[in-house]
Amino acid sequence: MSFQLAACAEMLWCDRPIDWRASRLKEMGFGVGLWNWPAHDLAKLEATGATFTIMNGYLEGRLTDAEGADLLLASARESAKIGKRLGVHRLNLHGTGLGDMGVPIPKIGAFAPGMVQRARDTLHRICDLAEAEGQVFTLENLNPIDHPGCPFGSTADVLGLVSSINRPQLRINLDLYHTQIGEGDLIRWCEACLPWIGEVQVADNPGRCEPGTGEINYAGIAAALTKLGYDGPVAMEAFAMGSDEAALEAFRSAFTV
Repeated sequence: MSFQLAACAEMLWCDRPIDWRASRLKEMGFGVGLWNWPAHDLAKLEATGATFTIMNGYLEGRLTDAEGADLLLASARESAKIGKRLGVHRLNLHGTGLGDMGVPIPKIGAFAPGMVQRARDTLHRICDLAEAEGQVFTLENLNPIDHPGCPFGSTADVLGLVSSINRPQLRINLDLYHTQIGEGDLIRWCEACLPWIGEVQVADNPGRCEPGTGEINYAGIAAALTKLGYDGPVAMEAFAMGSDEAALEAFRSAFTV
């Protein structure tokens, strides 16, 4: 059993154009993850022939209120068109938009009555859009240190929402770097989220660099995922501690079971 390996082009070879990075990842046998698309030359990305595994599925909006939900749906509809153009496999969401340095916009200090139901209703509308467009959205967990005040950011919150909706158009983007900081207990979270995982994302901690540079036993995680029967996408969303190629090979080695 082997995983479908990819890497976030936004965090590697940061002095190179994004289309060059996508081409290099393709040459090395990896799928390509993107963040926001407006700053990129889409024609050049198309021309690379790379497999685009995930990108942000919105530019603004949030799950927690009516105005934010309408903004999110409009933005998701626009992003879905770009996703179809590039052949992106998954379009990623968060509980709210993220600004500079990942700061949530706006920050939510505490849940108000009705926020959970509003989030469910909004995600059902996202699923309806995805079904009409033939696409899949994911909801990503974040951590409270890097992204304080992000609604529905914890692994538990994301699992609760996605499992309660339980539609194939909405999956979990299980980011184990964030889970490690927010909750720990990574293998049990992999097991709990397994029926709804659309993608697993990885980086080591501290430092958010490639596997093997921090405290997380990613070879053990890979073995556990294999034992659970997971053979889907695993993406490195991490910086390189040294050379970018060496970081990618360390990632490949950790997830070759």
